[in-house]
Amino acid sequence: MPLTSTRLGPDWPRQVKTPGSYDWERSAAKWLRELVPARYASYPAFVRHPVLLARHAQIQVEHEIRVARIALQTARADLPRLGLHEGAIEHAIKLYAAELMQLQHIARSVRAVTQALSESAR
Repeated sequence: MPLTSTRLGPDWPRQVKTPGSYDWERSAAKWLRELVPARYASYPAFVRHPVLLARHAQIQVEHEIRVARIALQTARADLPRLGLHEGAIEHAIKLYAAELMQLQHIARSVRAVTQALSESAR
């Protein structure tokens, strides 16, 4: 298998082997399966075509980012109505902000893996 031109940067997931190395696509697929709902991970098309799994993982993470943004943007207005005190609201806001940052990092990682899988498939 030829080495790809993908450069490993800070967003490359440590769970995924270097593109072109032995069994790297399998390690990529394993990591990607952790990002999608379990029922999707076992679909035969996703098992046979890791780049398809990567595409779905991208979409999944993009939606999770939207959810985290909405939760963060609406926390101050919605959470008091649920009876939460200010301390719990502040904690929730910090949690949503941290989750958003983590999801953005995961999205960059998924894009890097998707690009490498696409190059490998050519």
